[in-house]
Amino acid sequence: MKALVFDFDGLLMDTETTLVEGWRAVWAAHGLTLDLGDGFWPDHGGDGTADRLDRLGAVVGAGYDRAASHRRFRAERERLHRTLDLCPGIREWLADARSAGLPCAVASSSPLPWVRDHLTRAGVFDWFSVVATGDEVAAHKPDPAVYHLALDRLGVSPAAAVAVEDTPHGVAAAQAVGMPTVAIPNPFADRALFTRADLVLTSAADLSLADALTRLQTA
Repeated sequence: MKALVFDFDGLLMDTETTLVEGWRAVWAAHGLTLDLGDGFWPDHGGDGTADRLDRLGAVVGAGYDRAASHRRFRAERERLHRTLDLCPGIREWLADARSAGLPCAVASSSPLPWVRDHLTRAGVFDWFSVVATGDEVAAHKPDPAVYHLALDRLGVSPAAAVAVEDTPHGVAAAQAVGMPTVAIPNPFADRALFTRADLVLTSAADLSLADALTRLQTA
């Protein structure tokens, strides 16, 4: 293997939990309980904020202040992000990759400022040789465009780079390019939907990077 390519949201940092807690605070402000079913999670990458605000407005009805609800969501999520670190085991994987001279990349459907700011706060942005993001491509995962971009920038073939993903649509995007894929489902993903991944872990802390790559090659 010549490179590792990581998704960002829910994989490098648990921004999926901060998203849920942010929306829970907004729903609670209206005396409601957030339902994580019924289309809350899209089957693609990218920003679902507008759809969630529409969904809330349909429940609240008259008097709904869309802008105020959006501000409340952002404020709560930003508060949670102040103490957010890398997911368990990820820092060790990145450090081991650096020690081994194995280039790391990010391939995310989120925009560059979002990815850059979080990884800079965590002190690891410059650990990545390549960052490819959703604002640079025409379509989000499961479309493989962002993986093509990351691989182009790395200068490696799909078969020589391992993708690490936390969602089924992320796994589909990586495998559409022909990359072997490790899945580490985020806390809200259904593990039963990861049958296409070559290796599924509960956490990056389950195995060292070397052991994970060995298991992947023998899977």
